[in-house]
Amino acid sequence: MSQSLSFQAAAWQRLKKNKGAMFGLIIILLSVLVAVFAYFIAPDPSPFANRIILEIGGEKPGYQQLFIKVKKDKEVASTSLLSQLASGKEDAYYFIPIVSHIQTGDSVVVQKYIDEGLSERTAFHIAQTASTPVVTKKFWLGTDKYGRDILSRIVVGTRVSLSVGLITVIISLSIGLLLGSLAGFFRGRTDDIIMWFINIIWSIPTLLLVFAITLALGKGFWQIFIAVGLTMWVNVARLVRGQVLGVRELEYIEATRALGFSNFRIIIRHIWPNIMGPVMVIAAANFASAIVIEAGLSFLGIGVQPPQPSWGLMIKENYNFIITQNPMLALAPGFAIMLLVLSFNLLGNGLRDALNVRGRI
Repeated sequence: MSQSLSFQAAAWQRLKKNKGAMFGLIIILLSVLVAVFAYFIAPDPSPFANRIILEIGGEKPGYQQLFIKVKKDKEVASTSLLSQLASGKEDAYYFIPIVSHIQTGDSVVVQKYIDEGLSERTAFHIAQTASTPVVTKKFWLGTDKYGRDILSRIVVGTRVSLSVGLITVIISLSIGLLLGSLAGFFRGRTDDIIMWFINIIWSIPTLLLVFAITLALGKGFWQIFIAVGLTMWVNVARLVRGQVLGVRELEYIEATRALGFSNFRIIIRHIWPNIMGPVMVIAAANFASAIVIEAGLSFLGIGVQPPQPSWGLMIKENYNFIITQNPMLALAPGFAIMLLVLSFNLLGNGLRDALNVRGRI
């Protein structure tokens, strides 16, 4: 146990010296915090950050607008902190863009914003409005064509990217560890059958396989996670098989056999802990690949479905603006994908270097 702890401590020390890996780890940890507390961080805390204000669609970063908050016709139930953490909080008011306002007696008279240079005079009874009827909101990354806040949708969309990566890694590790261990440990016919199956899956292009699984399971949030996860276990299985083939011949494994331990106890208790280094490296790579695949599928329209925000879906909805007046609508989620994928790749490279003890004294 002490040797294991000393190895882990030494690996951590090597990892801390790798500036790229630590940068990646910090970005990943910040992304996790953003994903968990997305609805408390996002300027638009409504479910899926889906507050549609068509009058201000397609505005540039830094856009600022006055709004009058008018009560909705229906009664909006209060939301607990736990519910808001999980799925946001429904707006109790309509946010109506205005140019100017003046309060006269029991009414608020406003010039309702319709379009650039065009407004309409409207009056609201004070009982229809919030206690602070007029607020100013700034859209740091602008608004999409539906008038939704881009920053809020990027923040909430972090959940989708991290979730698809996490579930993909769990699925791919579960299947890959099991099949790879069986093939490497038992060899013979078991190895032949499993490698035959792996080679068949390996020969099918990843996107085509994802398309097939998605069409079978249907479009949706959980379906895309499962579809991506079921296509990424092959790399893990091949790696695990190779590691197990090398480890099973070592003396301590022979000692466990001599002590009469069962095969599955040998695999789980004695082989798996000693091959986790390379497995962690490929898990980081799979995490990054899953984020890119999910974004690509959402861009093609078979991934996460509206109104749920996904970075790939945001690019699809706004890529026309790249060649027009507001390219940031599509570039902002693209930068988010690039930064998160880069972080996982940097961390994976750092783990590879930190856990590679061959040739070290």
